[in-house]
Amino acid sequence: MKTLSLAALVLMSASSIAMAQDMTLRFQSSDPAGNPNFLLQKQWAESVLEKTGGTIAVELLPVESIVAHNETQDAIAAGILDGHVTDTSYFAGKDPAFGLIANPVGAYGKPEEMLDFMYEGGGKELMNELENPYGLQFIGATTPGLEAFVSKVPLNGVDDLKGLKMRAPEGLVQQVFAAAGAAPVNLPGSEVFTSLDKGVIDAADYTVFSTNHAQGMHDVAPHPVYPGFHSMPLVEISMNKTKWDSLTEDQQAALEASVQEFSVMQVAALRAADEAAVEEANASGEVTIHDWSAEERAKFRQIAQGEWQKVAERSENAQKVYDALTAYLTEKGLM
Repeated sequence: MKTLSLAALVLMSASSIAMAQDMTLRFQSSDPAGNPNFLLQKQWAESVLEKTGGTIAVELLPVESIVAHNETQDAIAAGILDGHVTDTSYFAGKDPAFGLIANPVGAYGKPEEMLDFMYEGGGKELMNELENPYGLQFIGATTPGLEAFVSKVPLNGVDDLKGLKMRAPEGLVQQVFAAAGAAPVNLPGSEVFTSLDKGVIDAADYTVFSTNHAQGMHDVAPHPVYPGFHSMPLVEISMNKTKWDSLTEDQQAALEASVQEFSVMQVAALRAADEAAVEEANASGEVTIHDWSAEERAKFRQIAQGEWQKVAERSENAQKVYDALTAYLTEKGLM
C-alpha cells in the first residue's frame, strides 16, 4: 500500500474525538505483518477487548499502513492514528532524550532490568514527561529482548572489538562501538548475510539469536555472542492523550495492565525461541557461542556511559534520562 503524506492525512482526518465507551482504537506497529513481533502484538490487541469488558477494541495495523514508521507520533497527535506500538528511538530527531531512553546501548543484561527501570525506576514518568507535550500518553513498555551479536571471529570481551569490521545502525549504537575500538559501517539488514559471507564485515549488530539462526547467519558467522551485551530496544505502546483522558479510570488501568502482561508474554515467547535455537546451534557442532563475563559486560557498559553523557548534553530532557538511568543502574549494582 502506498503511504500517504502526513499533511494529506491531517486534512482528511476527522476533527472530533470519540468518547470513552465502546470505541475502536487504531494502532500502527513498527513491525511488518508476519514478523514474530507483530504476531505477538496482535495477541495484545486481541486481549484489550476482554480486559476492558468489551468497551475498547484495538485494530492493529502493520508498519507503513497509514503513515511512515517515523511519522506515527505526529499522526497520533493529529488524530489520524489512535496509538502505536513502536521503537521509541525513531523520534530521537525531535529530542535526543527519545534515543537515549529507547536504547541506552550496553545498559541492560536482560529484559527484566529494562522493564524494572520503566516501572520502578522512573522510566514511565520520564516517557510521559517526554510524550505529553507532543499529545501522546505512554501506556507501557515491552521489548523483543536483548539482541545477540553475530560474528565470524571469536569475541570474548571488549579487547576483541578493536578493529572489528562490523555492521551497526547509525546513532548511539555506532557511537558506542566506535568508542570501544570497532570499525562500524552502515548496511541495511538485507545486506548483512551477503556482507558476512563475502568478508566485507566480520560481525554485525542485527537482531535476536533465534532470528539470526533462522536466517542462516550462523552458517557464515559461527561465533555469536549470546546473551548479547549491547542492544535492547524499548518498544512503547502509547496513544492519543486526549482520548486517553476521555477514558474511565478502570479503562486506563485495564490498558496499562494489558501492556504489562503482554511484555511478560513477549519476553517469554522470544526467550523460548532463542533457547531452542541455541540448543539447535550447540547440537550442530558447527557454532561456538560466546557468553561474556560480568566483568567484560561492565567494561562495555563503562565505555557506553561516556557516549550516554555526550547525548545527555544535547537537551534538558536527555540529561534527565541520563540522571535517572545512571541512578537506577548504580542502585542495582549494574554500573
